[in-house]
Amino acid sequence: MPRSGWDRMAAWRDRRLGERGDLTHRAVIDPSVRRMVGPVRGLRVLDLGCGNGYLARQFARASAAEVVGVDLSAPTLALARARERRRPLGVRYLRRDAADLRGLAAGAFDVVVANMCLMDIADVRGALAEAGRVLRPEGRLVLSLSHPCFDRDDRSAWDVEHVQYEETVWRRVRGYRVEEVREIPWMVAPGRFVTTRSYLRTLTTYFADLARAGFVVRRLDEPMPRAEFLRKSSSGRYVAEIPLHLVIEAVRFDRAGLGSGRFRRGVTAPASRRRARSRARGARRSESRGRTTGTGSSRRAASVGS
Repeated sequence: MPRSGWDRMAAWRDRRLGERGDLTHRAVIDPSVRRMVGPVRGLRVLDLGCGNGYLARQFARASAAEVVGVDLSAPTLALARARERRRPLGVRYLRRDAADLRGLAAGAFDVVVANMCLMDIADVRGALAEAGRVLRPEGRLVLSLSHPCFDRDDRSAWDVEHVQYEETVWRRVRGYRVEEVREIPWMVAPGRFVTTRSYLRTLTTYFADLARAGFVVRRLDEPMPRAEFLRKSSSGRYVAEIPLHLVIEAVRFDRAGLGSGRFRRGVTAPASRRRARSRARGARRSESRGRTTGTGSSRRAASVGS
């Protein structure tokens, strides 16, 4: 079986992500993801598409009762397991297809996290169905994506106009409704690219597939970049105006009980449940004639640095 792009750039991604995530993850995406997940003390957490496992290890350090990371790339998991051996935190890493989580019991987890992976999964409907299966009733799915509306690979680009010392930022998008498979290039070294397959989908598709898998969307966030990203990224000012990422919290619900007062945020401690019920009640760039354009895609590696 030929190696995937994810296999070929496993070592590069591991160096880039480290223990904190690369610049975009740690200073744009992950703060929103962690805020959506909330405290994990005592919870059972599944990190879907875990990569080198840095986020799974953060959950383990935050006293989660159990953390499991799953990924399809064997070389990537080997690096995650090596990190676990060097500094044991009790995280288990399993090689699984997200749409076939065999060996993981129904209702085994309180929270499933899918951080920047669903747009890389062919069978997203199957992956969401499996996430729903392994979650306990009223368990939560927290997912992040390249923004379906604003980050569509080479169908979207920054357009920056400079007129009399003033800068106006536009985000151009075309073909939003066209869903298709794209090859995404990652520059892993100067002049060396590795491609991975990505799936352009609309918000309508994602929300329909979530509903079909038994989820209802509870919260949605378009993360604002933190100071580090604004300082270090050439597109920081632009992302502060137009988001390139989307973070969603969805809750697995019992359709029969949706209107009966049973739908609430999933937590494990009875006291926390009571409090919850009480609260419920109460890029690439070029310049021409003063205009700058570039994809600015969150999926492209513009340089070998982070």
